[in-house]
Formats: sequence, structure tokens, C-alpha cells
Amino acid sequence: RQMTPNPNTPRKGNGHKSANQPQNPPTMKSFLLATSIAAASAFAPSQEAARTSVQLSETKADLETIAQKLNPIVKFYDPMGLSNGNFYDLGEEATVGFLRHAEIKHGRVAMAAFVGYCVQSNFIFPWPQHLDGTTGPSVDLSPEQQWDAIPEAAKWQIFTLVAFLEIWDECSNAQGIPHYMKGRMPGKYPSLKPFRDNVHFALDLYDPFGFSKNRSEEKKARGRLAEVNNGRLAMLGIFGFLSADKIPGSVPALSSIAIPYDGNCMIPFEGNFHL
Repeated sequence: RQMTPNPNTPRKGNGHKSANQPQNPPTMKSFLLATSIAAASAFAPSQEAARTSVQLSETKADLETIAQKLNPIVKFYDPMGLSNGNFYDLGEEATVGFLRHAEIKHGRVAMAAFVGYCVQSNFIFPWPQHLDGTTGPSVDLSPEQQWDAIPEAAKWQIFTLVAFLEIWDECSNAQGIPHYMKGRMPGKYPSLKPFRDNVHFALDLYDPFGFSKNRSEEKKARGRLAEVNNGRLAMLGIFGFLSADKIPGSVPALSSIAIPYDGNCMIPFEGNFHL
């Protein structure tokens, strides 16, 4: 439950939809969600690619090998030369570990954002979400407008949770798990068991239900490659939605369902204060 009362309308200047504005068809973004899930299978690497190797990537050469499996057409693509860097003066393997972990993390966030965008465009949780008994913002608002409409304290709750998850990831050494720049498998999040045992129940973020426990190493390797591709697709998808709402006509395929938004997606506390 969010800790402060919430107005059900957005603040002035944050993209309120007028009565003359076309309503967002409730089925279109649901359809896009369903088709995107189906399309994601096309981004899964082949069985043959998964059989060739299950080793973790540690060098630029490994990145080039994985890139070939992920997308045989584009292959290795690093226009900014990040893979040639030496992050924190820790060497090539640490740099590659950082890059791979970061991409997987951003891909997971994008997948959650894409699904959340589609859900929020058509449905909100019906139970009270605030101390005054009100629910969240209406589906008549776009997801961006819904964010503007929630109270500042609710935004801080979300940011605090994200900060906690980041700190827990960075402090994996406390559990005897190597840091992702020092040998941990890219994308493998540390178990929340210590927190679960001593503070509050919480599911592990990495394979919380143990579905991968009995899978073969080849299937696990293929699943990790598929996750990277699906994350890349989701990053394109969520930014397509945001671009279509912010810049009318910028994504022609979404023009008919986009809801113009005059706020700023890059200023999360717009209407409250600026950091």
C-alpha cells in the first residue's frame, strides 16, 4: 500500500488527455503484447548454436562468438568500442562481465516495462492502493500519465526498492558469491535467502521456482541466449511506445493507438521537484 493519498487526475502540464482526444482502444495493446510474445520465439537462437558451447563469456572474442549465435545477420556490433575498454582498471574479463550483466539487466527491466505498459493501458488493480481507499490512476490515462498521477511518496517507494536490489546485487561477496565483474555468471542475481530468513519473505529473482534446476546445461545455455534476444526486442518495444506517445508520427505502426504525452519521461519527479 502506498503511504499517501493519491489524486486520480494528473497534475497540470503532465499530459492529461482531453475529452476530444481519441480513446485508447483497449484491445490494440493487448494484441501487440500477444503478438510480441509470439514474435519473441523468432529471436531464440537455434538448437545447434546452443550445443556448440556452454562456457561463460569473459573476453571480447567470447562476445564475438556469442554475437554470431544471437544474430547471425548482425553478428558482433559494438560501434562505441565498449568491449575495448578497461572499466575501473580491472581488465578485459571484468569489463566484459560488466557489459554482459548490464545488458541482461536492462533487457529484463525492458521486458517488465513492455508487459507493464500493455497491462496498464487496459487494466488497473481494483483494490484500494492508498490510505484514503482509492485505487490507482484510471486506464483512460496513458502509462506515462499514470506515473505522473501517483503521489511522490509512491515514486520514492519504487526507487527505494530498485536501490535495494542494486545494492544487494553489488554486495554478493557477502554471501560468498563472486561479483559479476569477478567471475559470476552474467545475469545471475544473488539469492534473497538471507533477507527472507531474517527480515521478510521474498522470492529469489533468479529462477525463484526452480524451473531450471533440472534442465540440461545445453538447454540452460540456449535459454540464456534467448533471454538476451528477447530483452533486446523488449528494449525496442518499450522505447517504441514511449516515442510514439511523445513524438506523434515517429512510430507509424503505433500512430493509431498512441496517446500524446507532453510531459518528460526522463524527469521522473516532474511536477514534484527536479533532482
